[in-house]
Formats: sequence, C-alpha cells, structure tokens
Amino acid sequence: MSLSYHVLWGHLMNDNETENGNVPTVLRGLVLLETMVSDGGSSTPTELNRKLGFAKPSIHRLCRTLEQEEFLVRDIDGRRLSPGPRAQRLATALLSSTDLRAARQAILTKLSEEIGETCNLSLPNIDGMLYWDRVETRWPLRIHLPIGSHVPLYCTASGKMYLSSLPKMYLDSYLNSTILERRARNTITDAAVLESHLAQIRQNGFSLDNEEFIDGMVALAVPIRDATGRFCATLSFHAPNQRVDLKTAETYVDRLRRSADGISQLMIGQISGPQDDPEL
Repeated sequence: MSLSYHVLWGHLMNDNETENGNVPTVLRGLVLLETMVSDGGSSTPTELNRKLGFAKPSIHRLCRTLEQEEFLVRDIDGRRLSPGPRAQRLATALLSSTDLRAARQAILTKLSEEIGETCNLSLPNIDGMLYWDRVETRWPLRIHLPIGSHVPLYCTASGKMYLSSLPKMYLDSYLNSTILERRARNTITDAAVLESHLAQIRQNGFSLDNEEFIDGMVALAVPIRDATGRFCATLSFHAPNQRVDLKTAETYVDRLRRSADGISQLMIGQISGPQDDPEL
C-alpha cells in the first residue's frame, strides 16, 4: 500500500475544513466516489469537478491520493478514472452485510429450487466478473465455481451481460485491447463477431453462454440494476448441457428477471426481504 492511513488522512485534511460551505473535507473522497458512480463509473477530474465545484488543486490532489491508495484506477486512455479494487472491496463488503445476505440468499435459494440449478450473483471486477454469492444445485453432477472465483468477460454469460451494458467508447477500448483466447469449443475469438453478439444481448436483455467458457456447460444471465436503472451486477445460473439445453435455459428468463428485481430492491433498500414480493 502506497500511503499509510494517517498520511491519507493528512492529505485529505490539507485544505480548509469545508469547500463551497457544504462539503466537509473528510467527506470529499466519499462524495467524489458517489459522484463518479452516479455518472456511470468513469470520469476525468475536470468532469467530476463540474458537479463538485472543489478548488482545482483540491480535486487533482484528491484524485491522485485516492488513486495512490487504490480507491481509484486510471483507465486505458490515461485520463479517466474508475473505482479501484479497494472501492470495489468496500462495495462488496457493504452488500454482504448479514441481514442483506440472508434476504438475498432466500431469493437465490427459491430460484435455485424452482429451476433446479446453481444460481450465482456476479460483480464486474478489474480483470473479469467476480462470483459474489451463490446457491448450489442439489444434483450430484455440477460445475463448481466457488464464491470469489474470477471469470473472463468475453466468454461467460455474466461477463457478456456486463460488456453489453458498456458505452461504445469503453466497449471499443476493451475489444481493441483484449486477447480473445479460446477457452472452450464455442468461445468467440473474433472481436467483430463478439460485438455483434453483444448487440443482440443488449436487445434481448439476457445473455447466454453456449459452451464458450467450459466445454459441456451452458449458462444464462440477466442484469441487476441500481436505483437509476443502470447495470450493477448479474444474476445467472449454469448447468451441464446434459441436463439443460439452450432452449430450456431460455424458458427460465422470466424467473431470473423476477428474482433479479427482488435483489435489486433489496440492494436499494426498497423492501425488507423476499417475502414482501408475491412473485418470489
């Protein structure tokens, strides 16, 4: 870690106690992160400051300090900043609080019992999708991807769902910089074909993995959205294709969407648990 906590605190406290009369110094980092994610998760210091109105030296110093401490990371273009690994770990920890996890697990368990397969929640991470929570199928034949696993974006149902949500500029950057390595018999290794595939996912509102990540495995993912309707996570299931083919997988879309809506409402605090939704 590049700076100790007391040095980070000192950097944040170098300015006056408040700026514009309403943002205490100790809150500026949190306000900056909140503004960044509300704008889509990637911004330049100048873009952030149009909303925050901090002194120009303050915004650049704050961004630099947060980047050094891994709360922010610099994008491929070298100008824009995005939430870094420490911010993502903080978000995951908050979402994994005991009460919220119990309610979320109830939704996952009910969904898994309805469709009879392993159900997963995944979050976008710096190097792929992170398996954040799951409920295993009761079938002895299963594909084991434990909580904490990282999987690629371009060849998984959850990863492709995320890629389909990206603005064109960021998707183009990803496609131009990523080696589409073959992982299974049907992995898409051509960037133009993958881009067309993602456009179809965007139109359908769900994503399929047809033996693209692991031979013999199919999967389907739907988005979980935040209070503003933006993508923030995925709900998916995966299964051996000996048990579930793609046509059968698609019949589960509505069930996954209802469950994703329930989890979304939990995350934004609109309901107290899955029992409040008669559909779940």
